[in-house]
Amino acid sequence: MPLKRKSTFSNLLLDPKLLDATTTLFWFRRDLRLEDNVGLYHALKENINVLPVFLFDPHILEKLEDPADARVTFIHDSLSLLRDELKAAGSSLLVLYGKPEEVFGQLSVNAVYTNHDYEPYGRSRDEAVGRLLKAKGILFRSFKDMVVFERSEVMKGDGTPYTIFTPYSRKWKEAFEHSIPRQLSTKSLLSNLKKCKPLPFPSLEELGFSRSALVFPERKIPASIIKAYARQRDIPGIPSTTRLGVHLRFGTVSIRKLVSIARDKSEVWLNELIWREFYHMILWHFPHVVERAFKPAYDRIPWVNNPDEFKRWCEGQTGYPLVDAGMRELNHTGFMHNRVRMVTASFLTKHLLIDWRWGEAYFAGKLLDFDLAANNGGWQWAAGTGCDAAPYFRVFNPQSQADKFDPDMRYIRQWVPELGTPAYPKPMVDHAFARQRALDVYKEALG
Repeated sequence: MPLKRKSTFSNLLLDPKLLDATTTLFWFRRDLRLEDNVGLYHALKENINVLPVFLFDPHILEKLEDPADARVTFIHDSLSLLRDELKAAGSSLLVLYGKPEEVFGQLSVNAVYTNHDYEPYGRSRDEAVGRLLKAKGILFRSFKDMVVFERSEVMKGDGTPYTIFTPYSRKWKEAFEHSIPRQLSTKSLLSNLKKCKPLPFPSLEELGFSRSALVFPERKIPASIIKAYARQRDIPGIPSTTRLGVHLRFGTVSIRKLVSIARDKSEVWLNELIWREFYHMILWHFPHVVERAFKPAYDRIPWVNNPDEFKRWCEGQTGYPLVDAGMRELNHTGFMHNRVRMVTASFLTKHLLIDWRWGEAYFAGKLLDFDLAANNGGWQWAAGTGCDAAPYFRVFNPQSQADKFDPDMRYIRQWVPELGTPAYPKPMVDHAFARQRALDVYKEALG
């Protein structure tokens, strides 16, 4: 069970002099940047005395098991950069701790602006805050920012949501070419920020956390990697991916900027960005995927769920070098190459017959770029339970995957240095046996 942490950071700044009826709040969440931030742009364009605010939410923080959770450190660092940028503009960042409905219930401001959240908790939170503010006569406005197309903007001709990626991507690209979103600059509007002295900024320790030792990818868009992406993206032993996932997750880069670059430089990378939007659309229309298989029949699969085998998978001790390299990379860096994510997920669900939800939860606790929609979509794809999934009879062979995508073993040798010595375990399950067992179990469960 997650530890119950209590913040020692005080919200004493909820005073009427700072937060009065002339003040408009912009509420940062998954959009930790000033430039091309849609909600912030509209808040500044339509108001004066705009004060940015970030709320550390115990609903979220209390679920985190690791006191040095890297994502909290990343958020804290990103907020520190925002605070410095706002200080240079003569304003500040108001950082608060508490449950949103309780914090906003104390405020008497002009309006609250923010950007949409599409996850189930975010949706219910925003509905509750919106009702509360409306009852107090306070305007609550939210905008599309973290995706190019949301909710029901890319649909089939009959008005129903797509459940297959390829036709969705074609429709997405068609819609994009008809309505290319512009990037919004806030530079000329920063004079509408509320003028105030720097406000107190909590330490990680005051929030009940400590600093992570993980190294975060830079907030840079690597043009050379994007150009070579189609050719190199499946090779885990070289810098072949942009590592921008964590920046997309917390909005420190703009999706509109990335899509614009992808459109010019790499159709394959653009498709990866569209996959992200596809999974967000699926989560919006089919929220049951958080708890259950997209395809109900797959909830009948009798998973083995051996805890000792799950532990070996988590620790990278399966005896399959590519699987073990991936799990060790994840455990040590908070990152795993996408090709390897597919192999490790397939191994857990097909070779070991362990419920995809176990693996999804483990990745959720480790990935720097954890995104509920994408993580859920990826795991259901690997398990064959999802909307546009690998068919259940597709079972990755970890050894042939290693031979194909890491032929010189550069990646494997980096993470499994004891390979070839008595210290490295033998394969915990025979591939041919595991494949046939998976086929039999799935076939029987699906009738």
